[in-house]
Order: sequence, then structure tokens, then C-alpha cells
Amino acid sequence: MGKIFYLMGKSSSGKDTIYKRLMADTSLGLKNIVLYTTRPIRQGERDGMEYYFVDEKRLDEFLAAKKVIELRAYNTCFGVWKYFTVDDETVDLSHHSYLMIGTIESFVKTKEYYGSDHVVPLMIELDDGIRLQRALDREKGQDQPKYSEMCRRYLADEADFSAEKKAEAGITREFINEDLEQCLAELSDFIRREDASV
Repeated sequence: MGKIFYLMGKSSSGKDTIYKRLMADTSLGLKNIVLYTTRPIRQGERDGMEYYFVDEKRLDEFLAAKKVIELRAYNTCFGVWKYFTVDDETVDLSHHSYLMIGTIESFVKTKEYYGSDHVVPLMIELDDGIRLQRALDREKGQDQPKYSEMCRRYLADEADFSAEKKAEAGITREFINEDLEQCLAELSDFIRREDASV
């Protein structure tokens, strides 16, 4: 049986870059599980890659069909944005392992849905000052920077990724992303060991 490796971390901790690099490492053999969102697409993103970008009507259809595994709603400075995981029948744990990205809350619900033996946490950590500078640099590069939303996300992370929430979710190991290549090497070794233990 395969596993779902669940990548988490505060905003601008580097998890999107890590996700892309791990997916590009063909020696790991990971498939992706793409989340859905109602938020607007950002510059440089592609539908079906980072997320499936859908409207509220499509979300309602998934809910009516009882296909939503987990759903989070954020009251942002630009309205309510929803992120959710859908059982769209693309996951086959009997033949493949997967890489997924999300929050502690979504990790817990995914673990409940697929079983704790099949969902493995990968928590990324990084110094808060470095994260804030990265977030600012990224936002500056957008056509219409949303600085207020950047600050809201940064502050919300303190509660969302508290030590208590990590402990409640059963997350005991963290991967420090001060050096990207070293962090990737540690993650890759960990994934290989976990995959081999199946």
C-alpha cells in the first residue's frame, strides 16, 4: 500500500518550492493530489497544477455529491476564500504514493479519511524573519500586491501552526528549510525510508 506524504508549513516557508522539487524527483515516484480553491489565481499559477481554481457553484456540487474530504474557509481582506480536498477518484493507494500540501487542519481530516497508517506529515519550518521577507518579496512581484492579506496570513500562522496544534495532530518531526538543498535531501531520505516500510 502507498502513502500520502502531507507537506505543511507557515506561509513563505518554502513549501511550494519544496513541493515542486519533490514532485520533479522521479526517483521518489510520487503522484500529486491537487487541492481545490475558490480564491483567485495568482500570477504564474496554472489551473490543475498548484490548485484547481473553481467557483462556489462547483464547490456546492462536490458537497452535494459528498465528495469533499475537508474544507477550510478563510475570511480574507478580499472576501471568503475556500480551500478543499475532493475525493475525485484519482487516488490509488494500492499502487502509488502521493505528495499533498495543506494545513494542520486539512492534514488531520485527510488522515481521518484515508487512515493514519497511510498519511505521513512533513512539517517545514523556517525563521519568522526570513519568512516575512520572502512573503514581502513575493507580494511585490504581483501585478496587484495584496499586502494586507499577506499580513493577515502571516499573523494567522502563529495560531494555525502552534506547538499545541502540532502535538494534537501527532506531528513530531520538523524539517528546517534554512538551506533548501539540505532540507530536500532530508525530506527525500525520509520519504524513501517511509515508503520502504510499507
